[in-house]
Amino acid sequence: MTKLPLSLLLSPPAGAATPLRSLLPPARRLAAMLAVDTTAPVSGEYPSPVSPPYPAASKDVELRRAMTASARSGVFTSADVVFEDEWLAVVNKPAGVYCDALLTALPSSAASEDSATKPNLHLANRLDRDTSGLMIITKCNKVAGKLVKAFTDHKVKKTYLALCIGCPPTWEKIKICSGHGRSKHGAWRVYAMPDVGRSLPGGSVVRDMSTQFEILGVDGKGQFREPSSFCTDDIDLITVQEKEADKTCNDDVKDSLILVRAYPRSGRTHQIRLHCQYLGFPIRGDVKYCGVIEWNGLECDGHTLHAESLSFVHPITGLPVTFQSPLPSWAKDFISTME
Repeated sequence: MTKLPLSLLLSPPAGAATPLRSLLPPARRLAAMLAVDTTAPVSGEYPSPVSPPYPAASKDVELRRAMTASARSGVFTSADVVFEDEWLAVVNKPAGVYCDALLTALPSSAASEDSATKPNLHLANRLDRDTSGLMIITKCNKVAGKLVKAFTDHKVKKTYLALCIGCPPTWEKIKICSGHGRSKHGAWRVYAMPDVGRSLPGGSVVRDMSTQFEILGVDGKGQFREPSSFCTDDIDLITVQEKEADKTCNDDVKDSLILVRAYPRSGRTHQIRLHCQYLGFPIRGDVKYCGVIEWNGLECDGHTLHAESLSFVHPITGLPVTFQSPLPSWAKDFISTME
């Protein structure tokens, strides 16, 4: 595959997406949003995000999904436990269920009715409503504190699988570095790296975020492989700046189904979803970040993002541990077609 330059400078798409635009195929939708704003910012203003706002059409879809998830979470009674000891449990969260539902659905929690012996459960990490995969539940405050610190210090290694729709990348592996923060309307957005540290509306600041990606398959072609350690010498680097190249497909190139693995190097809210959107292949069904609402005639009931693996040092034993979750059905279906 063609390699990108060591540093590719990217700039923001301008203009808000309309309901009609959000329903266009990804290539045409992104092309419509990629008009470059050449006006220079006035000193003292808040930095401008370089990713588009939420499409207007996503509001109703998100509301329907939230109501469905609330109903499912209310009757969720049995968590899929991948590992458990006296200090913590690793569970496989299903898509379309809120994280807190796992606390009451953990079998060991329901086993004891005595409040004196019932474990003090905490979520060490969280996943978005429609994201499936591995979560850690701790059973005492001491372990909770240690694991939360490990996540905060980026000592927990994570991998995710995402099924995306967009223009096939020309690279095999990349690392993208950008800013991250809330815009004036409270939406999470991508910001340019030079804006890291600048103030945002509401008193927050732009923070850095970085994600490494590898392409596993495009339209059934490719080879699924297990997660591996990235060698920084053989990957391309994208540093988000104020100018960008056109990442959209040509009119004669159709949108592709792309399976990617993400290695987040920071833990920002919606990080992988934002970076997939910015790179030109939003996650399928991720309507908040320009993903398609329907694909091949079927409406997407959520986005296809899965927390695949977790690796960390056990907070009590001090031993390194790695856990991997079963693949979701959409990943199995795609992998079964790969040549």
